[in-house]
Amino acid sequence: MNGSDKADRRERILRAAVQQGLLEPETAVLAGFVDLDGVNDTVTSLRSAFPESLRVLHAFAAKANCLVPVLEEMRLSGMGCEVASAGELAQALEAGFEPAHIVFDSPAKTRAELVRALSLGVTVNADSFQELSRLDEILATRRSDSRIGVRVNPQIGAGSITAMSTATSTSKFGIPLEDEGNRRRLLQAYRDRPWLTWVHTHVGSQGCPLDLIARGIAKAVEFAEEINAHLGRRQVTGIDIGGGLPVNFDSDETTPGFDAYVDHLREHAPALFSGEYEIITEFGRSVLAKNGFTAAYVEYTKTVGGRPIAITHAGAQVATRTVFAPDAWPLRIEAHGPGGRAKRGRPVPQDIAGPCCFAGDLLARNRALPLLDVGDLVVVPDTGAYYFSTPFHYNSLPEPAVHGARVDADGRVAFRQLRAAQAVHPASDPALAGR
Repeated sequence: MNGSDKADRRERILRAAVQQGLLEPETAVLAGFVDLDGVNDTVTSLRSAFPESLRVLHAFAAKANCLVPVLEEMRLSGMGCEVASAGELAQALEAGFEPAHIVFDSPAKTRAELVRALSLGVTVNADSFQELSRLDEILATRRSDSRIGVRVNPQIGAGSITAMSTATSTSKFGIPLEDEGNRRRLLQAYRDRPWLTWVHTHVGSQGCPLDLIARGIAKAVEFAEEINAHLGRRQVTGIDIGGGLPVNFDSDETTPGFDAYVDHLREHAPALFSGEYEIITEFGRSVLAKNGFTAAYVEYTKTVGGRPIAITHAGAQVATRTVFAPDAWPLRIEAHGPGGRAKRGRPVPQDIAGPCCFAGDLLARNRALPLLDVGDLVVVPDTGAYYFSTPFHYNSLPEPAVHGARVDADGRVAFRQLRAAQAVHPASDPALAGR
């Protein structure tokens, strides 16, 4: 699907949402939408990018969108699930994932969380030598069907967004391969623990170029080969290469694609494609971001200092990263009329503001768009991951409804509720009680 087709499809879903009352200027002023057909197409492109001869589990990173119905869609599409907390593990299980298809990667796993994961048979990637010692104590008194690995930090540097780069020299994640003595300690750790059969790494995500990601994975693959050579046996049988394919937020074009990612892996880590290793991937943002959008009504407009401002119902509570780090996380904004049709007209520089009670709650500054009016809709594309699914509860703003959409061959749109709008109960407020 090209960029123009995506924009047309987005408008079709938006118009259907207005017609069916999922967006309404009094009672449903904000909502998130997930294009479920687009999700299936994206998962298909991910699966087809890797050779069929390889044993690959594509585990969706639940942090990108942890709504249980979304996770169910991931499961039905053939994906596994990567979780980074006890809460995400519970959501993955509720979504119906088999424990063997779940990967647990938290850097702060408690003893109780490890016991639960190991008793279920969930894959566990240890993040530190201390966690390995904790696993020793647990496994001394019980057996487990879990696949267990160590997360290594290849320490190859950062991309353009430091907070999204997890393979820097001082990253909090994993055991750093290049720190003095660590390689020797890790080789001994594998020798002492025959149940340690996986190597895991994750270089980063948004802002990390494919070459950087592939070079980091190559170091993990090389270390897996080194372990097996050092031990004189094939103890390491699987490599978890993480996720991290960056997303294009500048247009509707999906670039780079998973095929480009695999091409870089072939160049830097050919042993990964030998067939000797099972593989796990952990893509999240790249699966869902471009298959979701946020829509919100314009409640008021004003002009301040000569610049028009549209006050909308979408702000920091659903676009936290963009509001607090706009240079790192810029988003496109589209202007639509009350019925959902795209507005035409001369672009006018204007601010797009949210409802939160602080001055910096802006989705866009001085953005050129057809002039927005009261009752118009703003659409924020590419927000299917890390935006409306995990809201920021500033000002106690309610969580918006999230709807999944499918479009049939005749253009009819059917919706599935993925999350109900959070109810606001005035009676629970003592100041309003009895009115």
